[in-house]
Amino acid sequence: MERTSIFSAVFVGITVTMVLGYWMIPWLKKIKYGQTINDIGPTWHKYKEGTPTMGGLMFIIGTLCAIIVGYISLVLEAPQFLSKQYAVENFRLFSSFCVAIAFSLIGFLDDFEKISHRTNLGLRWYHKIIMQVMVASIYVYLMRVYGECGTELMIPFVGTFDFGWFYYPFIIFCIVGIVNSVNLTDGLDGLASSVTFVVTLGFLIISAYLGYAGTTLFSASLAAALIGFLFWNFKPARVFMGDTGSMFLGGAVVAMSFGVSMQLLMLLSGIVYVCEAASDIIQTTYFKATHGKRIFKMAPIHHHFEMCGWSEEKIIAVFCLVALIGTGLSVFSAIAE
Repeated sequence: MERTSIFSAVFVGITVTMVLGYWMIPWLKKIKYGQTINDIGPTWHKYKEGTPTMGGLMFIIGTLCAIIVGYISLVLEAPQFLSKQYAVENFRLFSSFCVAIAFSLIGFLDDFEKISHRTNLGLRWYHKIIMQVMVASIYVYLMRVYGECGTELMIPFVGTFDFGWFYYPFIIFCIVGIVNSVNLTDGLDGLASSVTFVVTLGFLIISAYLGYAGTTLFSASLAAALIGFLFWNFKPARVFMGDTGSMFLGGAVVAMSFGVSMQLLMLLSGIVYVCEAASDIIQTTYFKATHGKRIFKMAPIHHHFEMCGWSEEKIIAVFCLVALIGTGLSVFSAIAE
């Protein structure tokens, strides 16, 4: 893939997202789109109440602008990219952004409900799950139609196995699980954006090495936009991404794993997301089974470490290191495959 298109996308992604903050954050404050902190959540986060949310729109727009500029640059340098020969690469690129946007729209509805009613509840959980399953099912169907997935799955460091009909419910479960897990990870200033930046870099390396141009451009554009967003989102955060942003990131992680034809890498590279979701499930199950006892001081697990006295910066650093290990293993397994 032409390097100029990547450099162009990265420059635009960082610049657009960062510059958008100067306009969008005051606008979100003006229309009173502020974060509401749940009373049963961490009480020490109350000072963050009112911080503008739905800032994920910044890196969504930044990613889109980066893709457009990178794509134009790529086509100008390599006109053959528009030919049928590269139809699959074009499909990978645009389907990736579309599925991320589809999940983001669900997050937008959730954010809008929270802001409209000044609560932290949003949509009912089953409404979100139904919509997410629908989006995941349509995405998997389209990937199947375009020959981008079958019933086989590459299990990292193990091999490729044919799951038969079980592939479809399993992969839809994984997609919905990852999207919601990224959402759970978005609980500290800069946590979800930092971890996802690491994950995205991994997919950038994998797709570039394997020659998947569409996924390379998408991952480079997203990574750049996240750098621009972290300028505003790192502690003390001046804007939160909201469910609009976190579900976009979840959809993007799913799309990148499909884009390199190694769907289960969403679980390995996304080990932090998996741990966050697992801690929440374990805590809830154990609490109900024991009538009030807890394993963690608070779930998801990043709140547990907060209550152990860790600073937000330390948690983010450690979680990014864990993400780097998972991502490194993903890169190694993809290259070795």
